[in-house]
Amino acid sequence: MKENISVVPLLFNKEWELSAKMLWGFIKMGKARLTPKRDYHYDHMKNLCLVYFKLTPLCNLRCIMCGQWGDKGKMKHASIGEEVKKLVSLERYKEIVDEIVSQRPVVYLWGGEPFLYPHLLPLAKYMVEKGLYVSVNTNGTYLEKYAAEIVRDKWSTIFVSLDGFRETNDAMRGKGSYDRVAAGFKAINREKQRQKSNYPVMSIVTTVTNMNYQDLDNLAEASREFNLDLHIFNLGTYTNDAIVAAQSVFMKEKLNTDIECLEGYNTGYNNHIDGAKLERILYNIHKKNYGHPIITVPVLNPEKTNTYYTDLETPVRNHCIVPWCQTNIDYNGDVHFCADYPDFILGNIKEQSFREIYNGDRANLFRKTIRACKGGMFPGCLRCYQNMLFGRKIPGY
Repeated sequence: MKENISVVPLLFNKEWELSAKMLWGFIKMGKARLTPKRDYHYDHMKNLCLVYFKLTPLCNLRCIMCGQWGDKGKMKHASIGEEVKKLVSLERYKEIVDEIVSQRPVVYLWGGEPFLYPHLLPLAKYMVEKGLYVSVNTNGTYLEKYAAEIVRDKWSTIFVSLDGFRETNDAMRGKGSYDRVAAGFKAINREKQRQKSNYPVMSIVTTVTNMNYQDLDNLAEASREFNLDLHIFNLGTYTNDAIVAAQSVFMKEKLNTDIECLEGYNTGYNNHIDGAKLERILYNIHKKNYGHPIITVPVLNPEKTNTYYTDLETPVRNHCIVPWCQTNIDYNGDVHFCADYPDFILGNIKEQSFREIYNGDRANLFRKTIRACKGGMFPGCLRCYQNMLFGRKIPGY
């Protein structure tokens, strides 16, 4: 399985300027990994390389494994009307962009479904005009409608969630979702040709569950017609009762906060995945040429595939570097380090500057606390997607 950075030279062949921006992000991430893990009395903005903007909690799909709106998602019983009132304004987001632009971080826009944020298009355009690498994660159902604007505004990358061929995907994400994504890809490709543009780079992200792992090869074959630049197989974010309980006690004791988000990934969709069979499926997929590179997250020793799904308490990545080079801004303005587990709030951009929050006491308390942990991670980090992407690979895994 290829390492994540392996996609950079492949992108250089298509668009060198875009690839250079991505490479700069990897370099800053590497710097954060190698330098001492400071906390107080240091300007952490120096290593800022990735900022996630969760623009809205709203979504038009109800994907069963989603930590927000899925079977056990934390948004399942939320008041939609009340949550919408909390959205950050376009003007405030632009001010934040102006504050971070000198660091040239990659920006990642997501949700919910980001197209349901009413100012997505002008915000993405503003970020591109400022010279940032702009990635958008979407369920793909609005791509056809906005294809002309997306290509015109030169979004850097689109990551589209697609979990299997038509029947399998729709069982997980909703009837008709596969065909809407396929129509969206066709529309983007048509506009790229019409506007003579290489933008955006188009990618699929597939979350592996016990519902779709035997259909991954069918999706890989179907993806040939999408004219993709990348396909990512996300092995999935999973937890269990014991890990949730340990994280709850730890966060209360060390950071004086309750948790509510981790339970959303205690879904059981990792159960009964035949690791040996999945290993063979992924091996065969990686052997073939689909016209675009394929990577997995995490890049795992194939022999440890079964461990990943059955022994959730066994770490495969540790020493999370996220607090030293990345951050997340929630739809209500809250800033936190953990994308999927936003329980410990560092501050709010409606009340403070980004720099004040990122270098603030709560941010540094978090850094100091995680650095002091065995393996440089909390109990709940064992299958965290950010840790799978950016954590240190444990020998043998």
